[in-house]
Amino acid sequence: MPLAYQVLDVLIAGIVAGVTAFALGAVAPTVATDVGVLLAGMYYFSRNPWGGNGEEVNDAIDEVYASLVPGK
Repeated sequence: MPLAYQVLDVLIAGIVAGVTAFALGAVAPTVATDVGVLLAGMYYFSRNPWGGNGEEVNDAIDEVYASLVPGK
């Protein structure tokens, strides 16, 4: 996996963590950051932890990354 893909993964994981923590902050502020970090880690380490077609989803994500990042 190219470095640029890993950078995009980290950025997206950060966005997932931030949005989750912000959304849960009003409802359950004591666990908001924990849940955000958990979801971000799940995305980063296994892009599709919730579905059964992980290979297809990962291939689709890689195609999007390839269109955003110039050649290898």
